[in-house]
Amino acid sequence: MTLQAWLVGFALSTVLGAVFHLWLGGGSRRLALYLLAAWLGFALGHFVGEALLIDALKIGPLNAFGGTVGAAVALGAARLLVIADDRANVK
Repeated sequence: MTLQAWLVGFALSTVLGAVFHLWLGGGSRRLALYLLAAWLGFALGHFVGEALLIDALKIGPLNAFGGTVGAAVALGAARLLVIADDRANVK
């Protein structure tokens, strides 16, 4: 994968994490959690998409479809962790 593909993937996953944070709100810690989840999920989704030979929405060597699905799954998992933490801290 080229440096340009990594940068595009980083930009796409950052936008996904930031939009998710804007949608659901929260402080800076949640923003950091959502960005980290989006970055890791996008990278994992890209590699899984490449391994499964999914060619939908490819941008050069970047599997944007797999990355987006991976980021969405990771963001959903992060949201579940936030909800569980909120319920545990309710007094």
